[in-house]
Amino acid sequence: ILTARLTKACPLNPRQRGFIRAVGCSENLKLLQSIIRSAKKEHRPLGVVFVDIAKAFDTISHQYILDVLHEREV
Repeated sequence: ILTARLTKACPLNPRQRGFIRAVGCSENLKLLQSIIRSAKKEHRPLGVVFVDIAKAFDTISHQYILDVLHEREV
């Protein structure tokens, strides 16, 4: 129930690769390699974000998460 509510209230970009069910990390690594190669080839700027999953929620206050969920009526 919670997953359904969160998905509806906070839709994910189809390009998001973190915090979702996936086959494994190899697919994500291949995708990242492809994106980097393409950006280099076309001389486009590229930004990549890596999140330390072990500490992902340590730096966000629980109150902030609750406030955002309340804002989105979850």
